[in-house]
Amino acid sequence: MAVNLAELALPQLEGLKTQLDQEIEFLTSSIGQLKVVATKYVEAKHCLNVLNKSNEGKELLVPLTSSMYVPGTLNDLEHVLVDVGTGYFVEKNAEDSKTFFKRKIDFLTKQIEKIQPALQEKHAMKQAVIEVMNIKIHQLQQSQQASQSAGTTKA
Repeated sequence: MAVNLAELALPQLEGLKTQLDQEIEFLTSSIGQLKVVATKYVEAKHCLNVLNKSNEGKELLVPLTSSMYVPGTLNDLEHVLVDVGTGYFVEKNAEDSKTFFKRKIDFLTKQIEKIQPALQEKHAMKQAVIEVMNIKIHQLQQSQQASQSAGTTKA
């Protein structure tokens, strides 16, 4: 259903602008979250490159949380535990893990590409609402000035 913005009253336009602001904020936040997750998958995929013969037996820091690490030794170059979501880990070989991460990165990239046009559309709609609001405010100011000057000339 198309709405002619010029037919809406100023309070309705303000409400529409507020709604568009909320939708823009939500879509922007969603894209940001998807990018964060995609970045983590990219980092995980790159970390698999450390699994090579030259690093076998070397000491490294193993993350327990995002800010706590323990020393460890790299013994198994072929098998890794992959976080597949909601606290579940699956043992995979390094190549399967790379494929898994690539699929996840591609999926997230496609989701971002789907959301981006909607975000741009919301921005354009908000701009149109602001332009109509500015015209209406300008018209209101002119009519107030006209009525004030008409009242002054009568006196």
